Amino acid sequence: MQIESVKTGNVLIVKPVEKRIDASVATEFKGKMVDWINEGNTRIILNLANVDFIDSSGLGAIVSSLKAIGGNGDLVISGLQETVMGLFRLTRMNKVFQIFSSEQEAIQALSKL
Repeated sequence: MQIESVKTGNVLIVKPVEKRIDASVATEFKGKMVDWINEGNTRIILNLANVDFIDSSGLGAIVSSLKAIGGNGDLVISGLQETVMGLFRLTRMNKVFQIFSSEQEAIQALSKL
């Protein structure tokens, strides 16, 4: 799975390049996220602007990433397409994750932590 990452101050921005986070890439995605967290990145923005489909495995990998951070930081979401936002609403993940319409809004929110 191809994922772009860039560090802005103390915030890591992670942006999957693929359009899908599903069972075929969920394990690899989770592994990369945990690696970044173990390297000390505890303020992460997951920019899902390119992603138009997430299945239960993909959602599980995102939730596992949040759990890996624990109380030591935060994982927020930005750039959700309407189909993915629908999934977040349906599963009530919009109550678990802070969701921002833009990456810039997310950076400002995480920089205040």
